[in-house]
Amino acid sequence: MGVPLAMETLSERSAFMRESLQKSQTITDNMVSILGSFDHRLSALETAMRPTQIRTHSIRRAHENIDKTLKAAEVILAQFDLSRQAEAKILRGPHEDLESYLEAVDQLRSNIKFFSGNKSFKSSDGVLNHANNLLAKAILKLEEEFKQLLMSYSKPVEPDRLFDCLPTSARHPPQSPGQNDDQGGKTNQSDPSLENAVYTPPALIPPRILPLLHDLAQQMVQAGYQQQLLKIYRDTRATVLEMSLRKLGVEKLSKDDVQKMQWEVLEAKIGNWIHFMRIAVKTLFAGERKISDQIFEGMDSLRTACFAEVTKESVAMLLSFGEAIAKSKRSPEKLFVLLDMYEIMRELQSEIETIFEGKACTEMRESALSLTKRLAQTAQETFGDFEEAVEKDATKTAVLDGTVHPLTSYVINYVKFLFDYQSTLKQLFREFDSDESNNQLASVTIRIMQALQTNLDGKSKQYKDPALTQLFLMNNIHYMVRSVRRSEAKDLLGDDWVQIHRRIVQQHANQYKRVAWGKILQSLSAQGMTSSGGSGGMGGDGGGSSSGVSRAVVKDKFKAFNLQFEELHLRQSQWTVPDSELRESLRLAVAEVLLPAYRSFIKRFGPLIESGKNPQKYIRYTPEDLDRMLGEFFEGKTWSEPKR
Repeated sequence: MGVPLAMETLSERSAFMRESLQKSQTITDNMVSILGSFDHRLSALETAMRPTQIRTHSIRRAHENIDKTLKAAEVILAQFDLSRQAEAKILRGPHEDLESYLEAVDQLRSNIKFFSGNKSFKSSDGVLNHANNLLAKAILKLEEEFKQLLMSYSKPVEPDRLFDCLPTSARHPPQSPGQNDDQGGKTNQSDPSLENAVYTPPALIPPRILPLLHDLAQQMVQAGYQQQLLKIYRDTRATVLEMSLRKLGVEKLSKDDVQKMQWEVLEAKIGNWIHFMRIAVKTLFAGERKISDQIFEGMDSLRTACFAEVTKESVAMLLSFGEAIAKSKRSPEKLFVLLDMYEIMRELQSEIETIFEGKACTEMRESALSLTKRLAQTAQETFGDFEEAVEKDATKTAVLDGTVHPLTSYVINYVKFLFDYQSTLKQLFREFDSDESNNQLASVTIRIMQALQTNLDGKSKQYKDPALTQLFLMNNIHYMVRSVRRSEAKDLLGDDWVQIHRRIVQQHANQYKRVAWGKILQSLSAQGMTSSGGSGGMGGDGGGSSSGVSRAVVKDKFKAFNLQFEELHLRQSQWTVPDSELRESLRLAVAEVLLPAYRSFIKRFGPLIESGKNPQKYIRYTPEDLDRMLGEFFEGKTWSEPKR
């Protein structure tokens, strides 16, 4: 019972599952059929809607094109509007509102650029022609405005304003000739402290005007008006600069003008020129560089060209005077002013290189350097001329009293002045010989001293009295030694030079004593005073003899001594030994040989005379009288003066 029942149940379930599967298949088939129907309908719908979609897209694109066209039209209209505004400002001119005018020019340029890039616009060519014509007129007005503005604010600088730019020590003009102290030396224009002093260039154009000139220049350059700009700037500023220099005192002098001048006048002008060079470079030229840099900032080639054109003539005017001096006839007195001029050119060289930088200024830099080298060359040649002139000096100036010759004092002062220029001379020697500049200066100085001695030897031979020859050489070489010992020349020439020449002085002093006093000392000698026999007196004088010497011989000896001494006193009291120490030492040296010999002679032979008649006729002087009279020697008394 149980198994059949289970089988029946299983059979029923199986039948149920088959039935369910069949229903499910039917449903699936139906769904597929329905979905297929939907797909067919959608395709039909899509086909039906396609024309509508195409129309909608076309409408949308048309709207976008319309928007773009409207916007382009708005831009063009805006450009037209801006052009009208710019034109209105330009027609009013730049004078009332320069800043607004410059903005209008910029706007006009922008409009031209816009229409140049929109050639599709039907009227663009006409618009561009109008705008370009308007821009050309605008630039012409800017050119006129630049010219008027520059001229209005370009005025010559008064000297007082320039002096205010200098350090206090440089504000006074150089001294006139003869105002330097007696020791010579350099005037204030060669003061080394001025080299590093601070100079403040004057404001040649008010600072508030410079930006306006810069903007105007920039517009003109953009329009291609560089040459017009350069001409306006050069003509205006160059004239004003030259006027400033003339007010200061700068003159345009040629070589012929220089040659015709008296030395004192020329020396003063050279002093002024040194002063003017420093003022011109450190204030006027530096000021011109400053304003050209600001006005033409960002316009490099034009900046340098404008500065060069403005300063060219003024630089040439200043340097031409220096060239005229350097090329003029050489003479010893010019050496020191040549050295002063060389010094100022060397001092200013680095500033000239800085201020006149750039290709456009090459000629001016080279001219300044050329002048420096020419001054050095002329100074060196003058130095050589001086050495030769000293040796060959043939002046017949007679120094009757044997004192220091004018040539000696002139040469020694010259050498002393040279030592004020030691550093300059060393630099000058380095221009031509890079080594041993210090030794070269010593060598030149020694040669000058030797040339002087050679000349003095020649001049000493003019004296007929050999004693005066020796006195003359003693005086002059002593003057040389004393001057060297008291100056910087001692360090350069050395102690050996001093010692050698002191010995030469002593040699001449000894020679003087031998030549001048040898004969008179011989008259005080007992040599040859022998008696002719002991017969007693001579010539009616009566009396005896002393030590076998006759009274007559002794009388002749005293008469000869008196005559010789009086002649020496008369002549040599007119001679001069200008150095008091040397004078006293020479008197003492004479007294040391004369007085002991005289005392000895009087002591030995005086009693023989004193025992006879008129002893004072023969023994005229006591040793004290001689000593007093020796004190009158070498005083340079004139013939008309009475004897003391």
